[in-house]
Amino acid sequence: QVQVAESGGGLVQNGGSLRLSCAASTMLFSIDLMAWHRQAPGKQRELVAGYTSDGSTVYADSVKGRFTISRDNAKNMVYLQMNSLKPEDTAVYYCNVGNYLNGINYWGKGTLVTVSS
Repeated sequence: QVQVAESGGGLVQNGGSLRLSCAASTMLFSIDLMAWHRQAPGKQRELVAGYTSDGSTVYADSVKGRFTISRDNAKNMVYLQMNSLKPEDTAVYYCNVGNYLNGINYWGKGTLVTVSS
């Protein structure tokens, strides 16, 4: 079984910061796909930040320069440092982990981030 658990969400004021964490537990495969997505009310889920198959990072244009994704491979942890938060960043943030070669991935249940204006 694969368990994916996000933490670190909460309520923050406009301009504030939060750090999200995601813990993935599995002995079935090595994790190289690590990404954060978000879904705001009434909107589709979108990629926020992630690692590509060659280990480079990608970011949504709306968060470039404000958010930073990082990971600890030894611990199967992935983080999202979010600075200069805006009300439009309000969403449920989901962690997505998996293996590119095998084409499998798993999702966490999400953590709510609310940015007040």
